[in-house]
Amino acid sequence: MAEISINGTARTEFGKGASRRDRRAGLIPAVIYGHGEAPRHVALPARELGAALKASNVLLDIVVDGKTELTLPKSVTRNPLTSALAHVDLVIVRRGERVTVEVPVHTSGEHDRDGILEHNSNVIEVEAEATSIPSFLALDLTGLAAGKSLYAKDVVLPAGVTLVSDPEMPVVHLSERGTAAEAEAAPAADAAAPAAEAPKE
Repeated sequence: MAEISINGTARTEFGKGASRRDRRAGLIPAVIYGHGEAPRHVALPARELGAALKASNVLLDIVVDGKTELTLPKSVTRNPLTSALAHVDLVIVRRGERVTVEVPVHTSGEHDRDGILEHNSNVIEVEAEATSIPSFLALDLTGLAAGKSLYAKDVVLPAGVTLVSDPEMPVVHLSERGTAAEAEAAPAADAAAPAAEAPKE
């Protein structure tokens, strides 16, 4: 998995005004916490942080005042209008420590083309060593028949990675094309049906 070092600065001013000033300066407010340590408020360069967060479950070595903390992004807040980074929570992890994370599921393989593939869940929860979190997990759809599903238990897990999600949680379902078409047509038919006339007195 990716591990990226980012140099940050300690934050000494707080509140909305201070956060806005940081963002105008190209910095993103962040908090580092965990392992019984007091939370540390820092500012990180927006360009470097944004590039790093494009990778799933990226490990970040945050360097502030000569001290380096190995962290994992826990929560990322974005501006609802622009999607620009607004704030990041980073949890401290230790090498060799096992953590629980959500990992994206990538599908491959030829399924029955008479069916319509539905993705019930794009991620599953697993436990892995902090420095060995897979960037994605593979699910083979080869031979999947219309009307059938594949579940969390069917996802291939690398050595050292264990499943936390319910094994019976549906990940994909291949709907029968006729059934899917009928389900879509039903609301339209109901809307087009004339309203029943009230009985005359």
